[in-house]
Amino acid sequence: MDRTSRGIFVLRAVLGGGFLFAGLDKFLMWSSGTPFTSAGFLAHATGGAWLGSSATTIVNPTHPFWVSLAGNASLMTVIDTLVVFGECAIGAALILGLATRFAGACGLLLMALLYVANWSFATGPFNEQFMYGLIAGTIAYVGAGAYALDSVVEKLAITQRIPVVKYALG
Repeated sequence: MDRTSRGIFVLRAVLGGGFLFAGLDKFLMWSSGTPFTSAGFLAHATGGAWLGSSATTIVNPTHPFWVSLAGNASLMTVIDTLVVFGECAIGAALILGLATRFAGACGLLLMALLYVANWSFATGPFNEQFMYGLIAGTIAYVGAGAYALDSVVEKLAITQRIPVVKYALG
């Protein structure tokens, strides 16, 4: 196995571990002891920040959208479930190297949504969501690399008959 394959494996496993831990923390309530809800974040932490802006100034042009989501209790149940399930599923898929391109694309989408919702540019545009999204997008582009279940699934007869499924794999 070459250095590139090992590097992709390490990025995939570490990013997957980060997603899986975040999802399990919310599901099992390790850090908070209370059920997870993103309503507080959407209502109060989506004002954004800009270089030199006051902490009370709302600079995020999408802020009203996120606040409206937080005010809809039925929708928040769906959003909270999708966040927890998404983080766990993306994390497990990346660690296992299963449906790697799809998991990477989903990770990129989740991080892009959080990046826009957070809108925190007080220290520049390269925050945590940007970096996680960049790595997830790279994994979606390059595929699973070595040590992946995708290589086993690709050999199945059904996968050979459906090209789009084969591409979603690594």
